[in-house]
Amino acid sequence: MKDKTFLMIPGPTPVPERVLLEIAKHPIGHRSSEFSKILESVYTDLKYVFQTKNDVIVYTASGTGAMDAALSNLINEGDKVLSLVIGNFSRRLAKIAKGLGADVEIIEAEAGNAINPDILKERLDKDVNKEIKIVTLIQNETSTGVTNDVKTLVSLIKEHGALSVVDGVTSVGAIECKMDDWGIDVLITGSQKGLMIPPGLSFLAASEKAWKVHEQCKHPDFYFNWTTNRKSVRENSTAFTPAVNLFCGLKVALEMMKEEGIENIIARHTKIASALRVAIKALGLKLFVTDEKYASNSITAILPPEGISVPDIRKVLKKDYDIEVANGQNELKDKIFRMGTLGYVSERDVITAVGALEAALYKLGYKFELGAGIAALIKELNK
Repeated sequence: MKDKTFLMIPGPTPVPERVLLEIAKHPIGHRSSEFSKILESVYTDLKYVFQTKNDVIVYTASGTGAMDAALSNLINEGDKVLSLVIGNFSRRLAKIAKGLGADVEIIEAEAGNAINPDILKERLDKDVNKEIKIVTLIQNETSTGVTNDVKTLVSLIKEHGALSVVDGVTSVGAIECKMDDWGIDVLITGSQKGLMIPPGLSFLAASEKAWKVHEQCKHPDFYFNWTTNRKSVRENSTAFTPAVNLFCGLKVALEMMKEEGIENIIARHTKIASALRVAIKALGLKLFVTDEKYASNSITAILPPEGISVPDIRKVLKKDYDIEVANGQNELKDKIFRMGTLGYVSERDVITAVGALEAALYKLGYKFELGAGIAALIKELNK
């Protein structure tokens, strides 16, 4: 059946109808007083979602744009950057830093694992001359389904004195992330994840400590320049021509998030993802992340049963049930499939997805107790 596609991937994520209808309206002038009022609302509500008093800059760019914005406004050639890598997207921060001329050192955890705080502390303690200027890390690594203990990691970075640059692209608005309370220096995210709108916007907030480092940046990026963009934020404007309709949709999405409440949003993601993991195990499938403490509430990575390929599972889900799940990336391609529970996702959606997964596996010849996953899911959701 056409027009029934359900995205259960790390992003883009499902978009509420209220948001889609707002985006579909005729564009308005981006220098008009009408748009300025929309921006005032957006800039205020973003602080609520980021849980910060800092200004939140909005770029017309993807999440990678915000990554670039974070580092190109801080790094001078030769600066020492320590990158904590647990997968494809956290590795991207290291690549950006290296491209900006930084001296990049990497601490990498094996795929499916989070960064061990003890290893970070040991490395930072050895840096007695405080050469490490910036530590980059990710809260939620969607390529593997791992969530780092950012609160603990950031506290160690803060104790050392370096800046923490945190990729919150698939965690902000889905997983607990308290920028000010945890002392995060730079936090970024993207529009097509927990914020429930289509791709095209990215977001950055920086602490006063980070702003002081920015002031020493010799060659900050032009388009992503913090100073230029913050000036516009404080004037309820934008530095350059924005994606006007996405901002209009964002205003509605943020209002919906405030209506639900950030604590309730995080609880919803936790409940649905936990129930999905229970269902997957009830089907006899293995989770890629074995330590529940670090299992993501945004994306669940799953190993296919022996004798059945990831492409076949994805093909049947898409062709027969119009449900899209993600493949693994790079070295994990065709080794895992990933089911998203991010953004505008409800209990009904995960019940549908698990039912479709059971049907797909049954068609592909997997031997299991039919209904086992759904039964386990429903019980877990109703605890």
